[in-house]
Amino acid sequence: MAGSIIRMAAVDKMVDNIRYKGQILARTYKMDSAISDSGLVGFGAGLLLALVLILVPVLIFLGGV
Repeated sequence: MAGSIIRMAAVDKMVDNIRYKGQILARTYKMDSAISDSGLVGFGAGLLLALVLILVPVLIFLGGV
């Protein structure tokens, strides 16, 4: 009887581990698909921000503004 309790505890632990890994995979997939969907918008926003951060100090340094 004690042997079956130990086996059930091991099975429960494995089931919990598989459930946890499934949740991690689902979360990663959702995040990856969200990043893929907004990739072009994010790239455009990043490019615009980079240009502002580069061009504004250059214009100020050259006395253009």
